[in-house]
Amino acid sequence: MVRIVVFDSGLGSLSVIKSIQKQMKCNIIYFADSKHFPYGKKSINELRKITSKSISSLQTYFMPEVIVVASNTLSLTLNSHSKNIHTVLPPLNEAKKLSKSKSIAILATESIVKSKLLDNYIKNFQLNNFKIIKINASPLIELVEDGNFYSNPNYCKNKIKKILSTILLENNVDVATMSSTHLPFLLKFFKQIFPQIIFLDPNEALSKKLKKEYDNKNIKRNTMKIFTSGDIESLQIKLSQLKIKTRVFKYTLS
Repeated sequence: MVRIVVFDSGLGSLSVIKSIQKQMKCNIIYFADSKHFPYGKKSINELRKITSKSISSLQTYFMPEVIVVASNTLSLTLNSHSKNIHTVLPPLNEAKKLSKSKSIAILATESIVKSKLLDNYIKNFQLNNFKIIKINASPLIELVEDGNFYSNPNYCKNKIKKILSTILLENNVDVATMSSTHLPFLLKFFKQIFPQIIFLDPNEALSKKLKKEYDNKNIKRNTMKIFTSGDIESLQIKLSQLKIKTRVFKYTLS
């Protein structure tokens, strides 16, 4: 059974894991790097150090066949990586094909929106005739990590409307990329508030790619172990609200 380490600053990894487990059976090591949450408000230099240290430490300790950097923010900081490292990035090719208004929004973290990394990434997709709107989604990511998406849906809806309504509607956006792995947890709210907009989840392309490369049809069930660099009890409570009863263990990046 292929062993896949999936890591992010917290609950974001779960949206990636859910997508992978729909496609194939595997052994997941889920590392919630809660100690460094939120990634989205750190400098690019800090993020590069976190990415490098995380990959090295997780590779050495767990010896997985695959490591998934389950963060668009960290993924964009990687200049190069080995074949077994998989990233999650804004699905701009798909957005380009789907957009009729030629107005695409990228919902990303504050540090990425403010950096040149996203601009450089966008240049790869020949989007000269498109309007690209970069939106700081860090406040929305906090709705997920704080648990408001399941405990206080009305608050979430109001927050989403306040942050997104004007900018999406005034720019005639018809496709938006959820360029943080936390954001798929809010997808049901996005669809309710903006039924005319397609919200793209980059996890789908990644999980299909992993299935193609690593699927073993003889394996009949998924397994998962969970580790965190932060408070065990806090993560355990959040997971229990999502009906995940798996025990959480402490792991400190070495």
